[in-house]
Amino acid sequence: MSRRPPRQPGGDEEFARVEALAGLAREVDGLRRHLEALVAVPERVDDLARTVAQLADAVSAMPARPGPTVAPTWLTAPADSEATGQLLAELTDWLHAVFMRYPDGVAVLPECWLWHPDAVEELLWLMHAWRAAYQGRGASVQLAGDWHDRQRPGVVRRLRTSVGSCSRERHQTRAGWNTTPQGAVPVPGADAAHLIARWWAGARDQPAPEPDQAPQPGPRLRDALDGRIGPSNGTR
Repeated sequence: MSRRPPRQPGGDEEFARVEALAGLAREVDGLRRHLEALVAVPERVDDLARTVAQLADAVSAMPARPGPTVAPTWLTAPADSEATGQLLAELTDWLHAVFMRYPDGVAVLPECWLWHPDAVEELLWLMHAWRAAYQGRGASVQLAGDWHDRQRPGVVRRLRTSVGSCSRERHQTRAGWNTTPQGAVPVPGADAAHLIARWWAGARDQPAPEPDQAPQPGPRLRDALDGRIGPSNGTR
């Protein structure tokens, strides 16, 4: 059996240095590989930032859609003339823009419709049904079709039955009072919305005020209005 020749003096030290250099080379090579993998990170971060910015721009450019439409009620509206006034302001605007475009709507809405709480309630929910069909989060052709085919004709039919033959004169008791209807293309009777809002907010269980004049409260009505409704100019 042959023996390895004995190392020369200083050979161990040389071997150790070679081994150390080899290990250092391996470490350097490993670090280099890690660095190469990290070199692409800033570029990837920049790409991601650009993508996020583009998405943000796209979202901000999208038109905001209204939330779900919740119909308020006139029959149980809060006893607050500002709230009832706002309801009537929105309703009269919508009637002028939408409902009065239909000939049967023009024909069926009397000038005294504001004096009929059931008529106001019908028109109020019809307005919100229209908003849900055309502007709501779930707006659809099907909802619009249902509004045209069933909801609007149903309201028109009920208004024709309940208030179609009524007039302001039927709501007044002052002798000699008279008024000429102004036509149905503008919303009829809209000039009385403020008067009706004040009455409905503070004394809806009392008789309605006579058309075209400030309410003249009797003892019971005066008690109901005390501290809640101001003079006839609408101040509170």
